[in-house]
Amino acid sequence: MSISSYNPIYSLTRFAPTPSGYLHLGNIFSFLTTFKIAKTHHAKILLRIDDMDRERVRKEYIQDIFDTLDFLEIPYDLGPKNLKHFESEYAQKNRMELYLDALETLKKTGKLFACNCSRKKILDLNPNGYYSGYCRDRFLGFNKKNIAWRFCVDARESISFMDIESGITEGNLPEILADFIVRRKDGLPAYQLSSVVDDLYFGVDLIVRGKDLLGSTMTQVHLSKFLSNNSFGQIGFFHHSLIRKADGQKLSKSAGDTSVQFLRKSGKKKEDIFEMIGKRMGQDTPIRGLQDFILLS
Repeated sequence: MSISSYNPIYSLTRFAPTPSGYLHLGNIFSFLTTFKIAKTHHAKILLRIDDMDRERVRKEYIQDIFDTLDFLEIPYDLGPKNLKHFESEYAQKNRMELYLDALETLKKTGKLFACNCSRKKILDLNPNGYYSGYCRDRFLGFNKKNIAWRFCVDARESISFMDIESGITEGNLPEILADFIVRRKDGLPAYQLSSVVDDLYFGVDLIVRGKDLLGSTMTQVHLSKFLSNNSFGQIGFFHHSLIRKADGQKLSKSAGDTSVQFLRKSGKKKEDIFEMIGKRMGQDTPIRGLQDFILLS
C-alpha cells in the first residue's frame, strides 16, 4: 500500500501529562498542538494522567493539571473532571492488573531479563549512561529483591511507525533506550510499558508528542509487537518541535518561572500566557487564545 493512498481516520488522541511538577509553557504548547491536530482529524481528546512515579507525583501537581486547563480554557472530551474523579476511576493504580498481565506476557516471550545494576554501575560501564547489557547473561532471578526487568533490544534495531505527515518512518532506537526497563526495582511497571497498555486500554489511535520523545515512540511500537494481539502498530504519530527558554534550554517542570501556576499567581491572564507561547514560537502576530493558535498555518 502506497503512502499516498493511506488516509486513515483517527478517532482519539490524548493529553498525557506526568504530574511530577507544575505544568509549564512547553506542556501547554504540546496540549495546544494536540488540540489543533485533533480538530483537524475530527478526533476526540482524552485526559490521561501518568501518575505511576510515586516518588515524584504529588496531589498538588495533579490538581494543577485541572486548574491550568480550566484557567486557559483548553477543553478535552474524555477523562477525569477533577482530582477526586481521577483518583477513584482514572489513576493508574486502577489498571495495575493490566500492567501485570502485560509483564507476564512479555516474560513468556523470553525477551526479558533480570537486572540489579545501579545507576553508578551503569555509569562505571558506560560514561554516557547507556546500558551495556551487563546482566543479559547473568540469569538473575526475576523475583529477587532490588531487581528490575529489562526488555532485550539493541540500539541498532530498526523500527518503523506511521507519521501522520510523512507516512511510514523508520529509525534506530536511541542508545539510551537499549534494553529498556519494563518493570522497576520497586515492582511497578515502567513508563514505556504502562504508556502502551494505557493507550490500548483507552483506544487511543493518534499520539502527539514532542520530538524529544521520538525514542519513546520507537520503543513503544517495538514493545507492542510482543504483547497480545493489539493495534498499536497502526497508531498515527506526530512529533512537534519544542519551545525553549530564552537561553535555548529545554523547559523543565523544576524551573518554576515558566510554570503556568507561577505566571498566574504573578498576575498573568490567560491571554498573556498564549502570547508568551506565541513569542517563543517566533510568531510575529500575537496569539491571544485557543482560536488564534488553531488558525496558525
